Amino acid sequence: MINHIIQVAAVVPELRVGDVTYNANQMLSLIRNLDDCGVIVFPELSLTGYTCQDLFLSDLLLEKSIAALFDLAKATEGTGNTVAVGVPVAYGNHIYNCAAILSEGCVKALIPKTYLPNYSEFYEGRWFASGKEIKDASILLFGQEIPFGTDLLLEDPVSKAVLGAEICEDLWIPDKPSTHACLAGANIIANLSASDELIGKEDYRRQLVSQQSGACYCAYIYVSSGTGESSTDMVFSGHTILAKSGTVIGESIFPKYPHVEKALIDIGSILHDRRRQNTFENTAVQAYRRIRVKMHATGPATCGIAELAEILKRYDYPIAKNPFVPANNTVRDQRCRRILQIQSNALATRVRATGIRNLVIGVSGGLDSTLALLVCAEAKKIVPEIRILAYTMPKRGNTSALTYDNAHRLMELLADEINEIPIEDGVALHLKSLGHDRNYQGEGDVTYENAQARMRTYILMDAANMKNGLVVGTGDLSELALGWCTYNGDHMSMYAVNASVPKTLVRFICSTYAEMCGNEALREVLLSICDTPITPELTPNQDGRIAQMTEEKIGKYDLNDFFLYYTLRYGFEPSRSVAYALKAYPELAYDDAVTVAKNFFRRFFSQQFKRSCLPDGPKVGSVTLSPRGDWRMPSDASVAMWMEDLER
Repeated sequence: MINHIIQVAAVVPELRVGDVTYNANQMLSLIRNLDDCGVIVFPELSLTGYTCQDLFLSDLLLEKSIAALFDLAKATEGTGNTVAVGVPVAYGNHIYNCAAILSEGCVKALIPKTYLPNYSEFYEGRWFASGKEIKDASILLFGQEIPFGTDLLLEDPVSKAVLGAEICEDLWIPDKPSTHACLAGANIIANLSASDELIGKEDYRRQLVSQQSGACYCAYIYVSSGTGESSTDMVFSGHTILAKSGTVIGESIFPKYPHVEKALIDIGSILHDRRRQNTFENTAVQAYRRIRVKMHATGPATCGIAELAEILKRYDYPIAKNPFVPANNTVRDQRCRRILQIQSNALATRVRATGIRNLVIGVSGGLDSTLALLVCAEAKKIVPEIRILAYTMPKRGNTSALTYDNAHRLMELLADEINEIPIEDGVALHLKSLGHDRNYQGEGDVTYENAQARMRTYILMDAANMKNGLVVGTGDLSELALGWCTYNGDHMSMYAVNASVPKTLVRFICSTYAEMCGNEALREVLLSICDTPITPELTPNQDGRIAQMTEEKIGKYDLNDFFLYYTLRYGFEPSRSVAYALKAYPELAYDDAVTVAKNFFRRFFSQQFKRSCLPDGPKVGSVTLSPRGDWRMPSDASVAMWMEDLER
């Protein structure tokens, strides 16, 4: 597979104001020690210092800066590094505050600052001119014709990284240069900054960077001047912020100098986000010149599963085991409450729209029906006229004592009407009519298993007709992805409240509700259900105990959900997903990961026909399988290419 992972660095060097030689030597040493980074960014005017004031008008300072710039460029020769350095550049009748881009031993481009602050403590208009109107220009320095202007992007055709640059104030204005650069294809933005530290400014700066990286679907490397700058009137904190697609992935402020903040950036996920979000237009492509540079991937340009997994492990690339579930307890609790709020409000809206106030729900004592019943209870708080008609439908010999007892306890606490309808006689008659032996024939007897699921749905639908009710579905997103549901059985309902909630999150929503409900009896039964193994109970139990374990049949839900997330959210090929899984699950063996992935993709493709006719249900997250919303796939698509990717 192509390796799109690039390590980037925001670097704050030790600095002496006006001492170009000293500053260049510090930067040179740092560049030589960062050969594993594809992109290295220094602060604004880092060769001279931002606070030189009228010294910027000195010919000596300007000449020394350009000479030092070319010396620094030589350090990139024979490497895959692209370096952004802040430097003043004389051009025509003005001086420009520039980001110099160095790569392959050359000064590749000079990008001038567009917006010059000339208010409060800033007075840049005294020394510099805006580069806003400079396009299609070049400048002759040391006998080299160097592209000069705000219309420049730096591109590595191998890693697919495209770098754009803006300088400090450019980020703080409404019409940001980085927005136009990203619309033209930049997926990494370097911001060379000199932002003085004031109370409250740190938080605002962080918001600016994270929001811009999110709006532009890009990686954003922000690096500000450090405390080596003059403190005559201001203090600089060396604030570095690394963000990707709206998330801060690295940050420091007032560090010990020199300071290097590193992070891995997956360019592939950025490219996928942009293709998926088709309102992200290519409106400015023709307005930019592209300059070839080297921004090497971390590791080989192409690699296999094991190689990519090793890169991710070596650099400790953060990958969550459960991407649907926030690791932070507070955030997770908030997420669970919000999802339940979305579900219950959606159901309340459907009740109001139909005028049907009776909610018919099958309660098994398992996680999914528990969550659906909680949704009904919360919807009743919104529409008090709702009546919850709960049905448990045990089958003698299959339903365990634990799930049976939990179902009854839960219904007693939450339902307005409790019904128990054993299904063994109906199933037996049905199987007899088909010529089936009526007894479980062992592994693969799906007729015996599915007859129970369909019988339960049959009963619920007829009960809804009889009592003017609406059947609330219980199946979750993970079951839909794997097809682990009986077609026209638990697959079908009149409103599917759990359809976009993955299994790994269902348990947390139920346990969160247990802790927030304020009812000790309800808390106790909810926690008992959360501790119960996941099972459809469609095969004979063992002396009243659960015998059929879902995860023994289809693999652990957390790993299946992992593959689901990266397939739908980022469009990963199977091999990349497996490499990510090997990093997220250090205990996972290579062969086991590939086996689970093969099973996931085989089932995911073959079971699309079940998803093509899903009942309505609310979307709660960015990954969902509704054929009317986020996922449209032919039911007869071939899985062969995805299997071949794993075989390689």
